Amino acid sequence: MILCDKDIKKAIKDGDLTFREKLNSEQIEAASIDLKLGPIFKTFKHTSESVLDLKKGIDFNRIMDTEIVDKKKGFILHPNRFVLVSSKEFMALSNRIAVRAEGKSSLARMGLLVHTAGFVDPGFEGTLTLEISNQAEIPIVLYPDMYICQIAVEWLSSPCELSYQDRKKSLYHKSEGPKAASTQNLFKKKNK
Repeated sequence: MILCDKDIKKAIKDGDLTFREKLNSEQIEAASIDLKLGPIFKTFKHTSESVLDLKKGIDFNRIMDTEIVDKKKGFILHPNRFVLVSSKEFMALSNRIAVRAEGKSSLARMGLLVHTAGFVDPGFEGTLTLEISNQAEIPIVLYPDMYICQIAVEWLSSPCELSYQDRKKSLYHKSEGPKAASTQNLFKKKNK
């Protein structure tokens, strides 16, 4: 069940959904919470890499640049380009709550696609990494602290037995800032 504004506020008050910095009142909508864009941007370098081989592993430090963006100047995202950023908000979910993240429709209508992994498991703590691409034919300027996505909060049918923070294969727990992909869980491990 997706929570309404009143129930979102109660979940925050009861500690099932916490934010490191308190949300401002305009961030809580009728059935979602608006999140802001953080200041750290990661982009792929123009490189001689011809392929990203997921089985061999990828050294993202070698093929990505990281930039801290001034919120007054912004970051120009050119057409057909991709950037990793994160939500400004650091959040923690109890073992009774999950959230779904979506891009904002006003940005999508300009050709700016904001994707997240979409589903955030109970027990997650951290900022949300956002994958943003410009599908428009003209550059778009992104500013830290602008509203970038929204999350819908959902109650689980009962508290989960194994939360995100307790799983051995949780790769992004307590992440801060945008995190490049980890490919280690994409393939079945061989028994030794």
